[in-house]
Amino acid sequence: MARHRFRYCYCHGVLLLMFDWTTIDDVLLDMDGTLLDLHFDTHFWTEHLPRRYAERHQLTLAEAKGLLLPKMAQLQGSIDWYSIDFWSRELDLDVALLKEEVAHLIALQPQVIPFLQRLRQLGKRVLLVTNAHQRSIELKMRRTPLGEHLDAVVCAHDFGVPKEQPPFWHRLHARHPFNPDRALLIDDTLPVLYAAQDYGIGALLAIRRPNSQLPAHEVTAFPAIEQFGELLPTLERHRRSSFS
Repeated sequence: MARHRFRYCYCHGVLLLMFDWTTIDDVLLDMDGTLLDLHFDTHFWTEHLPRRYAERHQLTLAEAKGLLLPKMAQLQGSIDWYSIDFWSRELDLDVALLKEEVAHLIALQPQVIPFLQRLRQLGKRVLLVTNAHQRSIELKMRRTPLGEHLDAVVCAHDFGVPKEQPPFWHRLHARHPFNPDRALLIDDTLPVLYAAQDYGIGALLAIRRPNSQLPAHEVTAFPAIEQFGELLPTLERHRRSSFS
């Protein structure tokens, strides 16, 4: 069972999320909706892909959405749902190429790079742990500086199971041994956080606003932040105490 090591306190009239970073060795970070704005993915799968599918099959956009969105919903949470290769075969479209058409929408969440820099300064191992397909990862690494700040990139497709399923966490541990009780996972997907909790990840943190174009979610099951700037004060405090 995860131990939620987060607490809130007021400092000079400002509500701060407090966290003891001395309890953490490894920081496991989701990509889409966590480090990156989910707007790109939401727009691609619900607007751009249906539009290109409609053009290919002489359908209206509404007709294309009526065919595609229920099919996607049926597979949500499965490894196929995240697979560019699967959807390319299923829809007879070059999904990777279509993603390039709207790649200008790929963007970091606020304060991600300062957050990652602080983690590295404090000697934390930083692992990107994502369900995204390898080709999606490659695209986003080309469009952002994320890769410069990571110790490793872990793709669920290499394991054959998504993060929502228990075997993922065992295979992650086999590939990158770590102490689960001294690990922090930050993710925007609640089923992933529950799976990590069941595995024994010691600290869990949700993202309230994965998509900058939509309102923040109400999250009650786990401690949550809206953006990474909320964690910088605790990291700075830990940095000062470590080097004082």
